[in-house]
Amino acid sequence: MERQILYLECESGISGDMTVAALLDLGADQNVLKQALRSLPINGFEIAISRVKKSGLDLCDFHVVLDQVHENHDHDMEYLHGHAPENESHHEHHSHEHRGLTEILQIINQADLTAQAKETAGRIFRILAEAEAKAHGVPLKEVHFHEVGAVDSIVDIIATAVCLDDLGITDVIVAKLNEGQGMIRCQHGILPVPVPAVMNIAEAHKLPLHITETKGELVTPTGAAIVAAVRTFDRLPEVFTIEKVGMGAGKRTYDRPSMLRAMLICEGSKEKDTIVKLETNVDDCTGECLGYTMERLMEAGAKDVHYMPVYMKKNRPAYQLNVICREEDAERMEQIIFAETTTIGIRRMSMERTVQQREICVVETPLGKAKVKMCRYGDTRRFYPEYESVAALCRIHGKHYLEVFRLVQYYCGLLN
Repeated sequence: MERQILYLECESGISGDMTVAALLDLGADQNVLKQALRSLPINGFEIAISRVKKSGLDLCDFHVVLDQVHENHDHDMEYLHGHAPENESHHEHHSHEHRGLTEILQIINQADLTAQAKETAGRIFRILAEAEAKAHGVPLKEVHFHEVGAVDSIVDIIATAVCLDDLGITDVIVAKLNEGQGMIRCQHGILPVPVPAVMNIAEAHKLPLHITETKGELVTPTGAAIVAAVRTFDRLPEVFTIEKVGMGAGKRTYDRPSMLRAMLICEGSKEKDTIVKLETNVDDCTGECLGYTMERLMEAGAKDVHYMPVYMKKNRPAYQLNVICREEDAERMEQIIFAETTTIGIRRMSMERTVQQREICVVETPLGKAKVKMCRYGDTRRFYPEYESVAALCRIHGKHYLEVFRLVQYYCGLLN
């Protein structure tokens, strides 16, 4: 499957509605989303998708419109900063449903969602529940909290999961989360920013926070939980191209425009990673021994193994054994070399390598299916038939290797 990389630029923080709006602006199907939300076994809400202007920019706005019973003042700036609306009683403020994690997971399971969307939504809610449990000092199963129980939070999180699934996102990059400071009102009273739930999520999932001069909450618990649940990388590739940009609007008004910019990106033609090269010279080891050692190393996950003839001290003919492997596999490879050869020392070198993007594809030929390695370099794609697939077709049909190899190459060309 081709990678779909999403970059979330959280200069103005992140919230659930901002995320959904940005993903819709990227091209997530509104009809798919509406159908999924209609299947939720909850009521008291409608959704509105529109265009708004912020700092002269055209942004998508996703709004969960709540009825009077479920309204939670989440976007009322005076209320958030400590000024309750007139005529609102303490009882009215606490009249919302309080749902626990079990009830919310039941809502997700009953909805008409893909398995991937259900898994993502459930992961986001679990992260939120763990953060709230820690904040209030209660076991996870006893957490019944207003913020996640609120209808708009449920809709925002499930909508995020549906949109990510619809876009086919495989990787999410978030380099940093800009957060504000000061105090803000929530269900439990006036709390410092970042609020405890956000702090707990940031701690548990090592989120990269940056505290700005803005007085107010830029990162909501829902936004933090979304990032913690879906982020796979914390930095952009050194080189990348932008395929599409989506702009999602926030509702709150601060000293900076409330918006989330999302980008679908494609990595540059080259990727860099770190590998380890193991090297040793042996002058008293048989060819059979080295052949068996190579088999064991390749079976254990070595990326490459080769040996070459060398002359050592005292003019002794010998072999230099070289193994290329991942850093985490180096020790295991050394154990195999020590066990299977006569060497008494191994040189280890960390190296940075540049590689083309590659993936294994399957092509249909008149002789049957064959695996090929597809490598990308910029806009160029190259296909290399896999030896084992070609050899298998040769044996099945009694053909020569070059004959089958060229046939597979021809059908690879039809993929371009």
